[in-house]
Amino acid sequence: MKTNTATNDAAREIIVSRLINFPRELVWEAMTDPQHLPHWWGPDGFTNTVHEISVKPDGVWRYMMHGPDGTDYPNRIGYRELVRPERIEYDHFGEGEWAHHIFHQRITLEAEGHATRVTLCLTFAGQQDYENSKVGGAIEGGTQTLGRLDDYAATLADPHSRPLSAQFCIDRIVDAPRELVWKAYTEADRLAQWWGPKGFTMLDCRVDLRPGGLFHYGMRSPDGFEMWGKFVFREIAPPGKLVYVVSFSDKQGGTTRHFAAPTWPKDVLNILTLTEAVGKTKIVMRGYPVNATEEERQTFTAGFDSMKMGFAGTLGQLEAYLDLAKGQ
Repeated sequence: MKTNTATNDAAREIIVSRLINFPRELVWEAMTDPQHLPHWWGPDGFTNTVHEISVKPDGVWRYMMHGPDGTDYPNRIGYRELVRPERIEYDHFGEGEWAHHIFHQRITLEAEGHATRVTLCLTFAGQQDYENSKVGGAIEGGTQTLGRLDDYAATLADPHSRPLSAQFCIDRIVDAPRELVWKAYTEADRLAQWWGPKGFTMLDCRVDLRPGGLFHYGMRSPDGFEMWGKFVFREIAPPGKLVYVVSFSDKQGGTTRHFAAPTWPKDVLNILTLTEAVGKTKIVMRGYPVNATEEERQTFTAGFDSMKMGFAGTLGQLEAYLDLAKGQ
């Protein structure tokens, strides 16, 4: 991806921008989650030792950045504002002999289709600091840092990069060709015949199969309770892979909270893979929360057993549908 750069001498600003080929919520997670942020932060060849980190308004991140030549650079960031998932603002301070290295940074994340435009804007208090940073490689360093962010975001998009304990995993081999199973997962008239918990009746089912498109559906439980949900498609690779974000919804397609569990994560990223298995199809689905709090992640993992029971019924309905579809 091309990185755009600019300087504004009048405002003492350095601007670096890059289009990162991953959705905004995933990029936000990489930029704000303490378990991810230190692993990509900084120019090529640099590593970080974290002393303390609290990514929130008035929070502080103190770290030692280690250069490729062995030089250590003490840093301190004081967060001012985080507007999820749009903007991060903080003040940066060097420490020790680098104490003069002070600037304000404003980071914006703008959705551009499936991708995210990340823009770094560094504003310096003094003209000399601004000139020194231009000469000292601030533009090159920002460009390399965004490149590392792009590379790291790719590892987050891979479910195997998450600890297995944090992922919901389910798999089954069904006696049907992969192309038919793919159609069952991606065509509205087919989904309407099997999707959802056992005993539920489908009220509405619509599929817009494209990155950013929706599978939006409504169901009614045996006791008359009405429930809506949606998938937002991220990646579509027929007939073997679907990546989508699952959320509870309303009739209009908005995102809502779980009707019975207020600490359930609002967004869960699912990766569905279909592979051929000697004339049959192996279905593997892995899921994990995105943009979730620690409490929401704990609620998610605590629900694994009930989710497995629910999906066992749903996949049983899929198998029954596939048996009928093969004969048609």
